[in-house]
Amino acid sequence: MTTEATSPSVDNLQTTHDTGGHVTSRRAFLAGAGAAAGTAALGANLLAGASPALASGEMTAGDAAMLRFAAAAEIIEADFWQQYNELGGIQDSEVPGGSGNPAYTAALSVLDSDMAQYVHDNTQDEFSHFMFLNAYLAAHGADPVNLDRFKTLPSSKASGAQQIGRLTNLMELTVDTTWWTRYRSATKNPDFGDTFPPAVPGLLKGQFPAIPRSDDDLKPDRHLQAIANTAGFHFATIEQGGSSLYPSMAQRANNREVLRILISIGPTETMHFQTWSDKAGNAPPLTDPTNGLVFPDLNSKPFGGEDFQTNLIMPEPTIFLDRDLPVCSIIRPTNTNGIAKGVVDFLTAMGLFRGQPAEFLSVLRGLAAAADAARFGE
Repeated sequence: MTTEATSPSVDNLQTTHDTGGHVTSRRAFLAGAGAAAGTAALGANLLAGASPALASGEMTAGDAAMLRFAAAAEIIEADFWQQYNELGGIQDSEVPGGSGNPAYTAALSVLDSDMAQYVHDNTQDEFSHFMFLNAYLAAHGADPVNLDRFKTLPSSKASGAQQIGRLTNLMELTVDTTWWTRYRSATKNPDFGDTFPPAVPGLLKGQFPAIPRSDDDLKPDRHLQAIANTAGFHFATIEQGGSSLYPSMAQRANNREVLRILISIGPTETMHFQTWSDKAGNAPPLTDPTNGLVFPDLNSKPFGGEDFQTNLIMPEPTIFLDRDLPVCSIIRPTNTNGIAKGVVDFLTAMGLFRGQPAEFLSVLRGLAAAADAARFGE
């Protein structure tokens, strides 16, 4: 959910919102939010006992636009995390839908034995984010976001997946893993225009599944493990984006409560990223026998060594604001200019929306433009 301000191909996970005003009331939003099987039950659990927050001052149009963009991004996140959870997460009433795929779950567990629980909890978090943001917008007279009409992409045919329409495509991804080197650099920062090599170059050179497309993908073993490895790197690629998006937008907030929302949700995205950064480092080196995708040994050259050992999950201190200042351990990037557009560009380049019509991208770009137009003091 983030992006490099100068280069849209670096991290972002932000996307969508319906500028058509399809939801103009809290009641209408809640009625439409459960269109996909299982979503209504989850939403009801998350909103139980909720009451409208009181604004500490007037929410500007720019504040509302940023919250709508954040809600759209969280809706998109919830959509793909639900797909991951149906096949590889804990199956329970907290995150309903799907029945699990034991073979895929086992392949994910190679990265960490707790992967199923972490996938479940990340999914629940993203649902809670978009449900809260939309309810907050409605409670304060602003239009929430509804993307249900774009839930038209096919589901995985593998055992365990629901057969419902999706917003996102996890079966043809081009994954940017430059976050691996960016967060380990002591001399570069994307906010200065610096670029970084990917940890897994092969993931930028094709279209690869991060979930089994059907039960045919459950074998051979190294092919299924490559799919799980792709998912592990995709998890971190997405969540590092959110780590940047929220502080980047917070710099433009006018309303103190909107600022509070942005700086309260943002750190949870950072928690997600740190978790997935750790797990990606456990992806076993291999070559997929079906397509030649190579996952390198990240403890060997050109990586390896003190700065690149795979169990490092803390941001290396690097340059911040001015090259003449001491280095500092920070989230990167946080340059606010063009952050929302960068997110849309990043997610589109990833292939997350392959199969969506031009109208969908037009909606996303409209939401991004409105969010990027927000200014502090206006």
